[in-house]
Amino acid sequence: MQLRGCGTALVTPFRQDGSIDEVALRNLVAWQVESGIDFLVPCGTTGETPTLSHEEWLRVIEITVETAAGRVPIVAGASSNSTTDAVAKAKEVSARPGVDAILTASPYYNKPTQEGQYQHFRAISEAANKPIILYNVPSRTGANIEPTTLARLAELPNIAGVKEASGDMTQVAEMCNLVPDNFLVFSGDDALTLPVISLGGVGIISVASNEIPREMAQIARFALNNEWGEARGIHRKYLPLMRANFIESNPSPVKAVLAMMGKIEEVYRLPIVPMRRETRAKLQKIAADAGLLPKKATEKPDPVNFYIYENWSAGPHKIVLHRSNCNQCNPNGHASGEASNHSRWHGPFYSAEEAREAARVIPSVLIRSECKCI
Repeated sequence: MQLRGCGTALVTPFRQDGSIDEVALRNLVAWQVESGIDFLVPCGTTGETPTLSHEEWLRVIEITVETAAGRVPIVAGASSNSTTDAVAKAKEVSARPGVDAILTASPYYNKPTQEGQYQHFRAISEAANKPIILYNVPSRTGANIEPTTLARLAELPNIAGVKEASGDMTQVAEMCNLVPDNFLVFSGDDALTLPVISLGGVGIISVASNEIPREMAQIARFALNNEWGEARGIHRKYLPLMRANFIESNPSPVKAVLAMMGKIEEVYRLPIVPMRRETRAKLQKIAADAGLLPKKATEKPDPVNFYIYENWSAGPHKIVLHRSNCNQCNPNGHASGEASNHSRWHGPFYSAEEAREAARVIPSVLIRSECKCI
């Protein structure tokens, strides 16, 4: 198995009754594969996995495997803050056909020491028979895997890589310097994909690729092929979307955008709730600017035409040329013909010159003039 490039940390679609929307999940997985994603990660944090029952957790993985049908590798999430439970999950899921690797996070809430984390992951590595990707996300778990600890873990059987989401680029650099060359370092932050790859990383496990799988896969491939100009071009275009996915708790923003795109229903499980109105409006604009949503149609101004106003009620018979958007007389919409006993509208004409030519042939006109609007 060659894990490299961009993998999507899949959302878990729900129906309005709170159950898993299996049809939407299958469609989402199929779209991801067809868009050129490199691998898929069901049941990570973005999948609201802590809210899934054991049966639902297995079912999401099963659907992902079935739909992908061997076209891309599957890295199944299997985390717990209980080492015993994490070991059981890793053992169970690694025995599942079609699962190529396991993603497992640091024990959350417990805040274990470095030695505690080492022993936790060591127990998992001894129980599983598939490659293991560690997930370092201290902002959510409260525990950071330090570079020296990661270097120790890299020596264990089955520990194949890390999804690094500390946001500390100095730490990423130190990690890449300490681990073996074949150890896989993935960015866990979409916005940091390029710097992580530049330091020796092999790709990204992405939230944004739920929305833009093709583009995130292209960013990773260009960077890994040292085509940095192309990678930066795509990265710059979609950076606002990458950042917007975290304006509220993940996965609330990404599921909101997918719902706007018609991919899923916007349903969450507590404690995740729908986005606030003001941040939703910002997110919608960012998604529209990124080309994911149709921009609101703006009213097109009426085309500018020209009219002749013929008047013989006061003094010598005269005519005046007006634009259709003239604020003085607002001729637009007047039909040609008599408007009153003493006036008449002619037009519309599609250029001022056409109107002037028509004015020259109106009989019995003593004064010809043009409004200031011309």
